[in-house]
Amino acid sequence: MSDSQNWYIVKQKNGQCEIIPSPQVEGGEDLECWGPFASQQEAIARRIGLIRAGKCKPA
Repeated sequence: MSDSQNWYIVKQKNGQCEIIPSPQVEGGEDLECWGPFASQQEAIARRIGLIRAGKCKPA
């Protein structure tokens, strides 16, 4: 398996943001999405920023 997988932050209906790998990103729902990010660690750091900015609720 390749480490070149992209990661996305997807805002759920309850306001929390989930970090998911790109193959799991599905269209059709009107959810906010940020990314792609090169690593899961980068996506985690960005999610912390989104929580601090009030865009996402903490888990």
